Amino acid sequence: MAETEAALRTLAYNVRTARTRAGLSLDELGRRAKVSKGSLVALEKAQGNPNFATLVRLADTLGVSVSSLMEGASQERVRVVSAEAVMPLWAGTHGSEARLMLTTSGPTTVEVWRWKLQPGEEYPSHPHQAGVVETLSVTAGRMVLVVDGVEHPVEAGQTAAFDADTPHTYRGDGGGTCHLIMTVHLPPGPA
Repeated sequence: MAETEAALRTLAYNVRTARTRAGLSLDELGRRAKVSKGSLVALEKAQGNPNFATLVRLADTLGVSVSSLMEGASQERVRVVSAEAVMPLWAGTHGSEARLMLTTSGPTTVEVWRWKLQPGEEYPSHPHQAGVVETLSVTAGRMVLVVDGVEHPVEAGQTAAFDADTPHTYRGDGGGTCHLIMTVHLPPGPA
């Protein structure tokens, strides 16, 4: 329980700091991110419990990575993260999941995700801010990437890249579990 409260306090502080840095009021952030002002007030008081889609919309609107909203400052020169140490940010009803492993720092930000997709299970994503590019490297199994309504099969050993400022969906395909590594490349600066 203490870990959850600490995580909510960190999230509250990071959202408030990013919003202030961007010069946005609660009303304006809510309008742009399509999140109610009441939800934002609760979140900034460490009382909210936002879902994955809300965190992505807030990060996109604030021009930051999802993990920058969730993590405290890292003092480590080298970070090693195991999948078991990171809670899934999305879990499907049939065992699919997405884990944000880490985010790089520097002039541009890159998020590194581990996904597991069960056959037929999918995650529809809203369009990200302009300039966001995603790459999907399938390490086992098969998936279908749907970008702007067009299906693209991606199999083990293949990598797909696309501009993520359009609607897109990740769907497990074939007879077994699909495992993939996703990188999300964010443009520099606030949105």
